[in-house]
Amino acid sequence: MQLESFVGGRWQAGAGEGVALRDATTGAVVAHAGAEGIDMGAMLAYAREVGGANLRQLTFRERAALLKALARHLSEYKEELYALSYATGATRSDSWIDIDGGLGTLFVFASKGARELPDGHVYVDGGVESLSKGGTFLGQHVCVPLEGAAVHINAFNFPVWGMLEKLAPTLLAGVPAIVKPATQTCYLAERLFRRIVESAILPAGAVQLVCGDVGNLFEHLTCQDAVSFTGSASTALKLRQHPVVSAHSVRFTSETDSLNSSILGPDAGAGTPELELFVREVVREMTVKAGQKCTAIRKAIVPAARTAQVTEALRAALARVVVGDPRLDKVRMGPLASLAQRREVLGQLARLEREAQVVCGGGGKSELLGADGDRGAFVAPTLLYCR
Repeated sequence: MQLESFVGGRWQAGAGEGVALRDATTGAVVAHAGAEGIDMGAMLAYAREVGGANLRQLTFRERAALLKALARHLSEYKEELYALSYATGATRSDSWIDIDGGLGTLFVFASKGARELPDGHVYVDGGVESLSKGGTFLGQHVCVPLEGAAVHINAFNFPVWGMLEKLAPTLLAGVPAIVKPATQTCYLAERLFRRIVESAILPAGAVQLVCGDVGNLFEHLTCQDAVSFTGSASTALKLRQHPVVSAHSVRFTSETDSLNSSILGPDAGAGTPELELFVREVVREMTVKAGQKCTAIRKAIVPAARTAQVTEALRAALARVVVGDPRLDKVRMGPLASLAQRREVLGQLARLEREAQVVCGGGGKSELLGADGDRGAFVAPTLLYCR
């Protein structure tokens, strides 16, 4: 399957075969993706001139109604999205966060737009302020749509939710969007986007899609455009420092690397509900989405007196986690999103092993249910101990 980008109101394939995207469990090719040859400047111009103009004709509440209609429409295709999501390595429960969570976000913004925003084109922020002694100079803040485009560069771990949680407020604000999903799981984002386009709910130019590299898109940004990026801190820094972003003061928002911890208090001893909760949540966050969540617990900080007890409890709990093909009901944890992701994780694990001891898991082969460890992007849930 050759994935296409949605550009200027039509589907367009990139030049060449593109990058092969593989099923995270079986290694089979799911699709090819590439955006070579797509005119990024024309794409931005279409968003500004057609999409923006169409959206600005609508009131806040009319745009909220579009979001609600879109959420209802996409809800009819949940099972289709769940079936394809297995290829990303996600279990059914993993995908619930992504798919149902994403649709829920659409409904929430639609509801808030209908209840909290005016049935007009201008949002008034606060009252009139007197700026002169005699009241001859007054001021008032108002919010109106930007006349540019919003560029959404999304992460690989939540291709549905990541798209919808950015699209909802953008469209509600009356700004057209260009969506660039992470390439390794963009086949799921493209399927969702096709359902959006087929619905004909959104006005022309409101949304466009890039399946592949954005090429020279940043060269065509202006001060009326905005970029939101989700991914690594190193990539975010490079994009933020792009000469065009700096020269034109392009609005740039990033959500990047996180390092969340869970801290056990000294009074949480054996048999206490707090200790049981601590162990349960650490294991949950290590295994849900194979740990590929920005909110996942990366560090478990434990009092020295509790270290042996907690280590053994975590080891025992992780030993019960069934790893394998996420399509199987008994599997609790699937593979990482891609073999490239697996190589990166194992490389970072090798660095950690210089200063920490592997308690369980690691880079060796582990028992898998219904899957081949040589073909899939599997890494066992891994716990390290560092004093």
